[in-house]
Amino acid sequence: MNRVCSIFAQILQLLPREKFQQAVTKHQAERHARGFTCWGQFVAMLFCQLGAARSLREICHGLAASEGKLKHLGVSIAPSRSTLAYANEHRPWQLYETVFGLLLERCHSVATGKKKFRFKNKLLSMDSTSIDLCAEIYDWAKYKRTKGAVKLHLVLDNEGYLPYFAVITDGKSHDVTVGRTLRLEAGTIIAMDKGYVDYKWWKQLTEDGVHFVTRYKQDLKYDVIAEREVPKNSNVRKDVDIRIQPYRQDFELRLRLVTVWDEDKQEELTFLTNHLKFGATTIARIYKERWQIELFFKALKQLLRIKTFVGTSANALKIQIWTALIAMLVLKYLQLKSQYAWSLSHLVALVRQQLFVYRDLYVWLDTPFQAPPVLEGVHDGQLMLDFQPACQLDSRTATK
Repeated sequence: MNRVCSIFAQILQLLPREKFQQAVTKHQAERHARGFTCWGQFVAMLFCQLGAARSLREICHGLAASEGKLKHLGVSIAPSRSTLAYANEHRPWQLYETVFGLLLERCHSVATGKKKFRFKNKLLSMDSTSIDLCAEIYDWAKYKRTKGAVKLHLVLDNEGYLPYFAVITDGKSHDVTVGRTLRLEAGTIIAMDKGYVDYKWWKQLTEDGVHFVTRYKQDLKYDVIAEREVPKNSNVRKDVDIRIQPYRQDFELRLRLVTVWDEDKQEELTFLTNHLKFGATTIARIYKERWQIELFFKALKQLLRIKTFVGTSANALKIQIWTALIAMLVLKYLQLKSQYAWSLSHLVALVRQQLFVYRDLYVWLDTPFQAPPVLEGVHDGQLMLDFQPACQLDSRTATK
């Protein structure tokens, strides 16, 4: 007999209720609650992401249609649309940021050791993505005259490809403004694009023992200090040490410039770094890993709900984006735990179909296409139909 709760209930068990309630108390999120708890709101918004609900109506009716299974989720009754809309507008989005951090700690324990590089340094990728909004509806997020937007700034840990840091700002916020707020451990390597050019910040990173790899901008003026030997039979074209004297600044930067030939794009790519010991090919591979954060943004926008929103206030929008990040953490955790070679899009699709099915989550992750235990042997107990040959039926009919 199957003695497990639904897959959705088992997913929610990844976050202990005690820690969730501590976060609720910390942010005083239930200060004016009248029956509808923060846990119920969290379940509803996570259902929005995993169940692909596009509106408040689909969230509330989707939960109501499975009301007999809600007790395993810790919810007594499905919320009404007005109740959920009011909670999203007034309860602090910072609660979901805290929940994201709690779940991230558990995910890191599974991702430890799963990286492609041999060096021991922590490797991070940093970038941002814009989420377009209608300026008439989201008038608080005006970006241009007829366009609104918010930005999701993200740092991705390349060990398990899990988010390391996230912040949501208005569309006008510059990437490097958020980058300056980061405080990283010495020895960390961070890969970033041309949007993070700030010589003072680069100087601070170097003094803190943090290494960076970024793209070279064509208007950069520098002096060559020394040339390094280029490896034979490689795609490295140039490897030199340079000195940069920023305009109207009283300091200079000593960096390294590496040029490689990209066979796929059929062009030369030039990188800047303050790491002076790694080989030139390793520097190029480090920057290539930055593509993983682009794939993360692509999956986030295509597989989860951050392009259509169920609320128009700034608070409701941030709650939905944070729950999308929480859902992505859940999916990454399941992908890391499984022995089956899941693609993220395939996992999302099948989890969506199996959300309220009663079966062991981790057994299903390893063997997704086997019948649940409750169905084993069912066909053996069915009655067999005794079909008569056509000639026998004709003779009986003629006799009658």
